[in-house]
Amino acid sequence: MARRPRTLWAGLALAFAASACQQPASAEAVVAAPEAAVKAAEAPGARTAIFAGGCFWGMEAVFSHVKGVSSVVSGYTGGNRAQADYETVSGGATGHAESIRVTYDPSVVRYDQLLQVFFGVASDPTELNRQGPDTGTQYRNALVPLDNEQRRVAAGYVAQLKVLNPWKRPIVTRIEPYKGFFAAEAYHQDFALKNPDHGYIKRWDAPKVAALQRTFPQFWKAAFTRN
Repeated sequence: MARRPRTLWAGLALAFAASACQQPASAEAVVAAPEAAVKAAEAPGARTAIFAGGCFWGMEAVFSHVKGVSSVVSGYTGGNRAQADYETVSGGATGHAESIRVTYDPSVVRYDQLLQVFFGVASDPTELNRQGPDTGTQYRNALVPLDNEQRRVAAGYVAQLKVLNPWKRPIVTRIEPYKGFFAAEAYHQDFALKNPDHGYIKRWDAPKVAALQRTFPQFWKAAFTRN
């Protein structure tokens, strides 16, 4: 798709989204992911985590309702800054993945507990280079640890899940090196909050939020964390 002038792109942004985060679907089967055997030992103060697992609208919506989370930003990871725009990334050839950057307080919710939410309701770790109707490497399932402690906990949890495997299908989640995070366009931020009647949100992402409340009530908060 040829790049359009910025002013026109702003006006047609939601229309272009039809090529990716817009296709009708049913929400993934929810799995009550187990508590992590390897607990995160994190220093006090705000911490940051990055997750990739399909369309960022749904991931943002889920983590925006998690206690201890103070910010969720939709964006792109895995590629370079020059190509980190929605139209280019949606072509599937840039190496990016749609992702979210979560800022959280580990005294309220630890990194291993965020992993529990990620695997349990935010994404399906058995889908290779896709999530539901959205296909391509930009929708891959990946953890992007930002320090040695996150790498330790992520590796431990993925290994634990591969043994228990409540999905009964191969787990394809990757642990990827951090190559930068680039915030997505403004219209993607807080998308579920601003567009609750959008067809994709109603059929795909609202069920994930409801599943968070039902499956992990200990992590649930009613208020949506605005970007």
